[in-house]
Amino acid sequence: MEGDSFTLCPDLTEVQDDILWSFGAEEYIIAEISRTDGIFSTYDDVPDGRFRDRLKLDDQTGSLTITNTTTEHAGDYEHYHQLSSKTFSVTVYARLPVPVIISNSSQCSSSSSS
Repeated sequence: MEGDSFTLCPDLTEVQDDILWSFGAEEYIIAEISRTDGIFSTYDDVPDGRFRDRLKLDDQTGSLTITNTTTEHAGDYEHYHQLSSKTFSVTVYARLPVPVIISNSSQCSSSSSS
């Protein structure tokens, strides 16, 4: 739902080497952990800025959290670890507007019989 957060968990108990997260068909790199190179970063500067100030990476598990989501965050997220990868398909639903209910009692009629 728009405005919520979601966390993608790569099913690792502990990050011991390199992890890479990408998004969409363009495969934008949005997060990276490299123990060997000392890198622990999120890259929220994809061309349209949709991830700006929304990415949180857990350095212990490699989980990626996206906060304050919009429908622009829907799509495929790919997690690369060693020689394997895992794809997460995410759908974000727009919030429905609050319905406005108007009561017009002058149009209501009642009848009674005795």
